[in-house]
Amino acid sequence: MEASMNKTFQALARWTNTHRRPVALAIILGGAAIGLISCVTTSRTMLAPPEIAGAEFVGTKTCAECHAELVRDFSSATHARIKANGRNAMDIGCESCHGPGSLHNQSGGAAHTIINPRKSPSVCFQCHLDTRGQFNLPNHHPVIEGKVTCADCHSSHKGNAIVGGGTSLATEQQTCAKCHTAQAGPYVFEHEAVREGCSTCHTPHGSVNEKLLITRDSSLCLKCHMQQQTAGGKIFIGGRDHSSSMMRGTCWSAGCHEAVHGSHIGSSLRF
Repeated sequence: MEASMNKTFQALARWTNTHRRPVALAIILGGAAIGLISCVTTSRTMLAPPEIAGAEFVGTKTCAECHAELVRDFSSATHARIKANGRNAMDIGCESCHGPGSLHNQSGGAAHTIINPRKSPSVCFQCHLDTRGQFNLPNHHPVIEGKVTCADCHSSHKGNAIVGGGTSLATEQQTCAKCHTAQAGPYVFEHEAVREGCSTCHTPHGSVNEKLLITRDSSLCLKCHMQQQTAGGKIFIGGRDHSSSMMRGTCWSAGCHEAVHGSHIGSSLRF
């Protein structure tokens, strides 16, 4: 057995010497691949804070001199996780998004001496790259156009950045209803999907479909409303034959279920 193993190792050594460069390259590339995977799965992304010409970082304590309430509540915010700690970082919690604050502090809070993410969504896009891509889709909330800001929907300084979820009593519908009041109701006959949340049917940042819908045509409704097809070719949805209706367009544009958010008249949300 030992002699056989020695022969095997000797053969492997000869093969390695013959193919030394390819093997080395494979090891290097393999190591790079492992490094990339490790970076994605275990390492944290490191981003440099925004820059302001002539300004220096002064630390969160300086910000608290004027913005005491915001600094006090920031520890509960989702964005507190990106707070920089340590002697080198000077505890630049606020300045991670707003840029160095020395000029802002020295000028007594003068305009244009600090970065306001409400007016510059590119600050948010530094971390939220996927969201930036969604805002470039054909149908999107007009954040890039400056008509809506990230802070209109998300809380940056206190609590969860996304309203609702977990043990929160709030729902995402409350966020959307600040602008979309007509769709919020209340209705006598409420569409259960609205109760689940607007993102059941809509993607909040951008979509290739009109009205920011997750899926186009009746495929969206069939995610919840079971379709049953009989041997005779009939299609039953909700206990009714929809064979002819399905060919007239989407569920909400074919003259059937137009009140998709809720109705005061019919439980089938027809008007």
